[in-house]
Amino acid sequence: MTAAALAVLLTVAAVVLAAGGFWLGRASARRGSGPDLDLGTPVERATFHTLHTASLAAPPLRAGLTEDTARKATRQLRPLLGTEALCLTDREAVLAWDGRGADHHPPRVMARITGVLDSGRSQSVSTDCDDPECPLRWAVIAPLTGEEGVLGALVAYGSRESAVLVRAATEVARWVSVQLELAELDRSRTRIIEAEISALRAQISPHFIFNSLAAIASFVRTDPEQARELLLEFADFTRYSFRRHGDFTHLADELRCIEQYLALAGARFGDRLKVTLQIAPEVLPVAMPFLCLQPLVENAVKHGLEDSRDDFRISISAQDAGAEAVVTIEDDGIGMDPGELRRILAGEAIRASGIGLCNVDERLRQVYGDTHGLVIETAVGAGMKITVRLPKYRAGVHKTPGGGL
Repeated sequence: MTAAALAVLLTVAAVVLAAGGFWLGRASARRGSGPDLDLGTPVERATFHTLHTASLAAPPLRAGLTEDTARKATRQLRPLLGTEALCLTDREAVLAWDGRGADHHPPRVMARITGVLDSGRSQSVSTDCDDPECPLRWAVIAPLTGEEGVLGALVAYGSRESAVLVRAATEVARWVSVQLELAELDRSRTRIIEAEISALRAQISPHFIFNSLAAIASFVRTDPEQARELLLEFADFTRYSFRRHGDFTHLADELRCIEQYLALAGARFGDRLKVTLQIAPEVLPVAMPFLCLQPLVENAVKHGLEDSRDDFRISISAQDAGAEAVVTIEDDGIGMDPGELRRILAGEAIRASGIGLCNVDERLRQVYGDTHGLVIETAVGAGMKITVRLPKYRAGVHKTPGGGL
């Protein structure tokens, strides 16, 4: 939870407490019994319940403002405010209603919130309800905002006008807005990752695809079985590289993709390509960002073999290092000037061989933090060694059967 969100929650807690609100009464009623004995004073217990209730409303809102998420959130937000009824809207319709008056109040809501949607300012209004039995006599309308402006409104209903309810509803609406902004950031992050993966897919050289098919064709008459095996490898490689779901994969799947790539490259370059693999079985299930290793191998092979007539050796290892899996990709190719490498990783220089390096480095840092970017040792004519450290366990990083988070 962000500092801004926590500040809003603490403000809400203070408002509820000052009003002799819902949770304070409940906490006082339970005083002297149960687990609340360890939670301190009634004020501290009420604050705990307020924060706990808000935490239950947060996960649905982090998925955005929809009918389903609004319905789940209002169930928690109405007790937080202690109001007779509460509703959430977008700019077009009421998304969810919780509490009294559901039979006749919702159709009136959108006409009353127009001013709030236009101005972005909270309002307190009379409901003008004709039903003498209805307790909903006053409403506080607070805007829900995001990066694109006002997204909708939170409407809290009470039996009378209350300055405390105005303040509390406004603060809760601010907290809901924080969650919606975080949802927007999550969607933006997903779009960025998808764009980066698309960039890597675009980097898969059309020449590699053409040359792979040409190599396969050359075996059709001389060695049909070899041609069949290579064709299957090519199909699996392209299926994995261009899959449409999931930001994460298993290390085993990424290494299998590399194996298929090297098999196709070997069909073209023959004995010039020397490959050494050293893989510890215990690290194969480790989750990692999709398409983070294959581009590194492709860069190495492309610039080690296509730019030279000499033999090319590449060594790939994946070892267990306690809380991490350490993957190294080392070659004896042409290498790179360290200064140019630093400029590429900093985004200050663009070179065909650097697109994959920069992309992978940025994605690793986004997922694991700045301490887990690529570690590269190189010099002109001295080959290159790339080390990737993958934490075995990381909150929010796991592979599901569907292929995503």
